[in-house]
Amino acid sequence: MKHFVLIHGAWHGGWCWEGVIRLLQKAGHTAEAPTMPGHTPGDDRTKVTFNSYIEKMIEVLKKQRKPVILVGHSSAGFLLQAAASKVSDKIERLVFHNAFILPDGMAQFDLVSPEIAQAMIEAANASSDNSVPVNEDFVRNVLMGGDTKELQDALVKRLTPQPLALFTAKVSTAAFSKLTMPRTVLFCKDDASLPPGAFLGMAQSLGKFDLIEIPGGHETLFTKPQAVAQELIRIAG
Repeated sequence: MKHFVLIHGAWHGGWCWEGVIRLLQKAGHTAEAPTMPGHTPGDDRTKVTFNSYIEKMIEVLKKQRKPVILVGHSSAGFLLQAAASKVSDKIERLVFHNAFILPDGMAQFDLVSPEIAQAMIEAANASSDNSVPVNEDFVRNVLMGGDTKELQDALVKRLTPQPLALFTAKVSTAAFSKLTMPRTVLFCKDDASLPPGAFLGMAQSLGKFDLIEIPGGHETLFTKPQAVAQELIRIAG
């Protein structure tokens, strides 16, 4: 049986993996999904830096008694890249789930349109804690297009403003590129959050990887956790 550490993306928290965790446990595995700094209501987001995320991941991984399957969704993709080389002995396999994967020295905002990046920066500058508010229209119509209003409401009410540092930090991935641990790309192919081909295009920088494609959009881990859990169980072997 395997142990999974599941890392959430921007605006989310460890709660988004709850359905997946229940199904992994039902299959006999164990799993945990830490919530990153600044993503719990009441957190002081003014103090969150990119290193805050990496330090949290290192803290979680160093506690593991044996190597884990480390899974990152969306913006967590480059968190995996930044942290993996620092605790490589604690990782059995990396899984990138509809994830941003960055070339060395680039930030997530380098891979989105300048208009979107500028709008988010302006929104963060206008906030009291340098965070990007939840764009409810984007969540409902792009990330969750086609899902029921009940599911959309359930997700939206739990999202939190996102510390800007996650998007603007230039990430060093040179050490990651030297790692030899297995890696898998788990791709929900109906994801409309980026142009067609963008996620798999970023994945090419991983080198050799296993590709698993399933139906579903960006929030499938929350809306249809059985689809994601089934493939993670398959990855676990």
